[in-house]
Amino acid sequence: MNASGPGYPLASLYVGDLHHDVTEAMLYEKFSPAGPIMSIRVCRDVSTRRSLGYAYINFQQPADAERALDTMNFEVIKGRPIRIMWSQRDPGLRKSGVGNVFIKNLDESIDNKALYDTFSAFGNILSCKVVCDENGSRGYGFVHFETHEAATRAIETMNGMLLNDRKVFVGNFKSRREREAEYGARVMEFTNVYIKNFGDDMDDRRLKEIFSKFGKTMSVKVMIDETGRSRGFGFVNFENHREAQQAVAEMNGKEINGRLVYVGRAQKKIERQSELKRRFEQMKQERISKYQGVNLYVKNLDDGIDDDKLRREFSPYGTITSAKVMTESGHSKGFGFVCFSSPEEATKAVTEMNGRIVSTKPLYVALAQRKEERKAILTNQYMQRLATMRALPAPLLGSFQQPSGYFLPAVPQPPSRAFYTPSPIAPVRPAPRWTTHPSRPQLNFHAAAPVIRAAAPRRVPSNISTMRQASTQVPRVPLQNQRVVNIGTQTVGTRAALSPAHIRVVPQYKYSTTVRNVQQIPVQQIMEPAVLVQGQEPLTASMLAAAPPQEQKQLLGERLYPLIHSMHSALAGKITGMLLEIDNSELLHMLESPESLHSKVEEAVAVLQAHQAKEGHKSGPTLV
Repeated sequence: MNASGPGYPLASLYVGDLHHDVTEAMLYEKFSPAGPIMSIRVCRDVSTRRSLGYAYINFQQPADAERALDTMNFEVIKGRPIRIMWSQRDPGLRKSGVGNVFIKNLDESIDNKALYDTFSAFGNILSCKVVCDENGSRGYGFVHFETHEAATRAIETMNGMLLNDRKVFVGNFKSRREREAEYGARVMEFTNVYIKNFGDDMDDRRLKEIFSKFGKTMSVKVMIDETGRSRGFGFVNFENHREAQQAVAEMNGKEINGRLVYVGRAQKKIERQSELKRRFEQMKQERISKYQGVNLYVKNLDDGIDDDKLRREFSPYGTITSAKVMTESGHSKGFGFVCFSSPEEATKAVTEMNGRIVSTKPLYVALAQRKEERKAILTNQYMQRLATMRALPAPLLGSFQQPSGYFLPAVPQPPSRAFYTPSPIAPVRPAPRWTTHPSRPQLNFHAAAPVIRAAAPRRVPSNISTMRQASTQVPRVPLQNQRVVNIGTQTVGTRAALSPAHIRVVPQYKYSTTVRNVQQIPVQQIMEPAVLVQGQEPLTASMLAAAPPQEQKQLLGERLYPLIHSMHSALAGKITGMLLEIDNSELLHMLESPESLHSKVEEAVAVLQAHQAKEGHKSGPTLV
C-alpha cells in the first residue's frame, strides 16, 4: 500500500471502533513494536473527558505506519476489533464519495475483517466498515477505495454475487441528500396503494375485485393476524402510476363494509414516522404561538378551589378562555392554569393576583412556561453559578488547606513550620459556616493542655451518645520547640508552659448564608459578635427537598442554631455541628418538636461533658 498517496499525512493513522476504556498507554504498548511513535492522542469529549472511540497515531516513518496498518488492522483490544485507516484530515475528500462503495444484504456473520479481505483484491482500501448496532450487523457496510477505478472494478465484479449464500448488492455510495432526491422522484410515480379501515371481513380476492376496475393489479394483499382474520388494512400494487393515482382519487373516503376507508400512497415506516414528527412539531408550534403571553400558571392553591372558583377569582381581569385546576384521583394537586383572550389581560391578572390570599393561601401567579424553557433557564442559572465559582482563585497543587467544619476555625501555622512551598497566590480558605459570637473570657493557667481536634464522623446514628465526640478544648498555636504528634483524628502536643499572649480563644459560630470566603484572621484578632437572623420562615420538607444537597444542611443549621443558642449559648456551635450529622428527616422533626430538640441537645451536652472529663483525667487540667 502506498503511504504517500494524496489526502493523508505521510505517517498518521486513524484507529477507530475503540473501547471507551482504551488509553494512550494501551495503544502505545500495542503499536510500538511496529516502529518509533511520535505521538498518540485518544479523542475525548470536552466536558466529560470520555473517549469518543477513536484515536490518532503518528509514526516517525511512513513504512512503520504502513506496517502497523497491514499487520494490526482488526486486532482485538479490550474485546473489540479495532479499525485502522490512513488519517484523512481533509473533510472535503472524506465526504466526496469518490471511490466509496456501498454493500447491502450482507450475512450477519460477515464482519469488518471478512469484508476487507473480500474487497482488498480490487485495490488499496482506505476504510472498511460493517454497520452494527447492539444486536450485531445491520446487513450493510461501506468500502472506501483509494481510487475510483478500484471502486468501479469492485462494483462490476461483486454486484449480484453470493457472499455466505446471500446475494449482495454493490453500488456507488450516495449521500443522504442524493437518496432523498431519488426517493422523492420515485414517490411522484408511485404504483403501490395502501388501504385501511375496511374491517375484518375482507380477503385478497374481494379486495382485488374492488380495485381491479382501475387497472391491472400486480399484487393484492390483505394483512391478517395469527387467527387468519383481517387486520383491517392491506396493499394493492398497480401496473402503472396513472392507475394507482386514479384509485386513490376515487376510493379515498368511500364506504366499504359500512366503513369509510382510507386509500393513499403506500409509505415506508421511516417516511411515515418523519411525516408524523413533522405534523406534531407543526401543531406544537401553532399551540405555542396561540397561547404565548396569555396562559397563566397558578400554584399554591387551596384544596377547596375547583375550576369554577378559579375562573371566578380571575374573571375581573378579562375574558377567560379556559381555567383548569390539575387533579389526581379527584384531589387538587395545588396548581392550575388560567388562559385569557389577550396578553394585556393576562399581564394585569399577574400584577393583581400574584401574592393575593385566596381562601387560606397566597397565590403564585406567573406566565406559563414550557418544560424546555424552564429547563433552559435553570441550566443557564446553574452555568452562571458554576462560572462564578471557577472564577475564584484556586489553591495551588500541593498547598495545605484547612478542612472546613461547623466550628473550630483554621489555626495558622508559624512560617518556620510550613508544609508547602511559598507561593505568591494565596490559597482559598474554605468559608466558615458560622459567624462569630463574643468569645469566652481567657483563663490563665500554668500548664498547657493538649490540643484535640475531633473530626465529625461521616454517618452518625440518631443516638448522639454514639457519636465521635467533638473537642471541648481550645486549639493553640504550638511553640517552635513543641513536638506535635498526629494520632487518628487527634493532634496532641507535648505539655509546655505558655504565656497568656500565646493563648488563642476559640470564638463560637452561627450558621449564616451570607458568609462567603472569609479572609483569614490573625490569631490575636477578636471576632465581632454576629446578629442572629430573626423572622425566618418555617422550614418544610418540600423546601428542603427543593434545595441542592450541599445546601440542605445549611438551611437546617440556620434554624437550629438560634434554638440551641437559647439553651446553651457557650456550646451552641459545637452542639449544632453534632446535630447536623443526624438524618435530615429527624432534624426537621426536631424543628417542629421542642421536646425532641431539647432531648437531643441534652444528650449532646452530656457527651461533651463526659468527653471533657475523660480527656482531662488522661492528660491533666483542661481549658473550659
